[in-house]
Amino acid sequence: MGHSPSRHNSCGDAAVAVAGGEGEHPPLPSRFERFRRRLRLRHRDRDRGGGRDSASESGRAIAVDEFAGIARIRIVKADMQFKDKFIACLSLGERTYRTEKSDNTSTPVWNSEKKVVVETNGPHIARISVFETNRFSKNTLVGYCEVDLFELLTKDPVETEQSFARRVLAIVDYNEDGKLSLSEFSDLMKAFGNKLAVEKIEELFRQADTNGDGIVDMDELAALLADQQEKEPLISNCPVCGEILGKHDKINDMIHMTLCFDEGTGNQIMTGGFLTDKQASYGWMFKLSEWAHFSSYDVGLHSGSTASHILVFDRRTKRLVEEVIDGKIVLSMRALYQSKVGLTLIDTGVKDLLKNLSEKQGKKMSSPESAKDIPKFLELFKDQINLDEVKDPLESFKTFNEFFIRQLKPGARPIACYEQDSIATCAADSRLMAFSSVDEGTRLWIKGRKFSIEGLLGKDVHSNALCNGSLVIFRLAPQDYHRFHVPVSGTLEKFVEIPGCLYTVNPIAVNSKYCNVFTENKRVVSIISTSEFGKVAFVAIGATMVGSIEFLKKEGEYVHKGDEFGYFAFGGSTVICVFEKDAIQFNADLIANSDRSLETLVSVGMPLGVSTRNRELQPPELEKYRHKL
Repeated sequence: MGHSPSRHNSCGDAAVAVAGGEGEHPPLPSRFERFRRRLRLRHRDRDRGGGRDSASESGRAIAVDEFAGIARIRIVKADMQFKDKFIACLSLGERTYRTEKSDNTSTPVWNSEKKVVVETNGPHIARISVFETNRFSKNTLVGYCEVDLFELLTKDPVETEQSFARRVLAIVDYNEDGKLSLSEFSDLMKAFGNKLAVEKIEELFRQADTNGDGIVDMDELAALLADQQEKEPLISNCPVCGEILGKHDKINDMIHMTLCFDEGTGNQIMTGGFLTDKQASYGWMFKLSEWAHFSSYDVGLHSGSTASHILVFDRRTKRLVEEVIDGKIVLSMRALYQSKVGLTLIDTGVKDLLKNLSEKQGKKMSSPESAKDIPKFLELFKDQINLDEVKDPLESFKTFNEFFIRQLKPGARPIACYEQDSIATCAADSRLMAFSSVDEGTRLWIKGRKFSIEGLLGKDVHSNALCNGSLVIFRLAPQDYHRFHVPVSGTLEKFVEIPGCLYTVNPIAVNSKYCNVFTENKRVVSIISTSEFGKVAFVAIGATMVGSIEFLKKEGEYVHKGDEFGYFAFGGSTVICVFEKDAIQFNADLIANSDRSLETLVSVGMPLGVSTRNRELQPPELEKYRHKL
């Protein structure tokens, strides 16, 4: 949960200045002491506004080549089409911040800001979302935009240091004339805690005072300090929190002080401590349930009452997102799949009920009347479906299922390293989990007690080579593009249909010890014979509300990675690919997230992994790619 927001104002400064009780008035503090108090006050306010950021928060140093800059993001206002009370959220990576609630107006004004560290290989696409606050438990998303911070930041560390120096020096410019006297500069040197720097005050001042008038403007002094830092650092302690600097390097010292120091603009500092904008937008009922432990909000494996919220990691934006599921559906899935009572219901007829329900729903979604549900579906997932990618115009879909199995425009899903068969790619727009072995998969994700590769593939397809192999799970949600593609190039050897149930493939069921989703659901197993990966099993698994699984290729055909392979009709569904033991090295980010029991949101064609075979025959560019893994 987030911390309380704070607002900088003159009242805060006054409250600190007069503290001391009744009786004889204490002597007025010196100008230097007032300066230190101003810094301490800002440090206190920063902590209330969400704490430190990114690497600085964890104590991890950032290498110079990894540092892209520090972005100061200010959310000023919005123009809406109706009156209400609104909040705005800023999301970057696994961090989200929010503004205070606006007044009841159609032009909400927040004037809120936050400083974030941006790393070269870290998240850099910031999402700004606006919610109307008209519900007790969950607010409504009104709109959002994404900003690539790389396009806004300077990558020159010297320029960043000079900018920082100007902001710090401004705090001792007591008369705010844009220039510093010797006495003002002396106060700053004392705050830096470096005895040698204090001894050099006049020397440094003379070097900066190029015209000899006894006054130094901000740019001259900032340039001098930046140059001096290269030779002999002048700042030993952070002037805000007092922490000793120099533990890492000057870039990390500058990052630390920038995040500590606030320029005193009067803007509200955004509230931090949230993982997603959905969490930041929840109302008081959710906060009460979280406090009472009826629900929790975190990444990782959850069961029982903690399985209320499903978080996934968006690979494109490197941001945590919450999956959109109706609350009533979540409650029913928890009751059915996360308890012994639910297991008893499943064994006494719910299996057949789910199957019949799915068949009826499939027929309904193929009727002309179902077309009226398309706009409502788009509204529910308005920030997750990009109509610009869809091949055919929306009015051309005569049934809901026609829209559900929509095709995309050519090039909408580029295939990574298309000419390199040694690189496997993602088979579906989905939430992915990758495991080097079945043991890893059952330890971190699949909790059904009877799961095995033999049970998944069936006796007709199972082989010893695949038995101890690696597996990757692609879970499709209703809002996803529901056509699946070939992940590797090779020849299709066989297709085997395995009848079964139609349990949900939602993590609430997959993470349940009472249910064996993947080995009991209806599925079609195909084997792809490849030169780079050996045999690869491709398993298309049906789920609740899935009408059918259709393949577009036949036995004996040669397929190239990225080729369209088939589609699922209405509902959520899953694809599992099984590779032979030690045949593939999955991308490091996919393994890292899976080790946290955190699904990765991927798109068709994104890199999946590289072959570990025939390495002496592979071109040099593959070694570069493998090094990145």
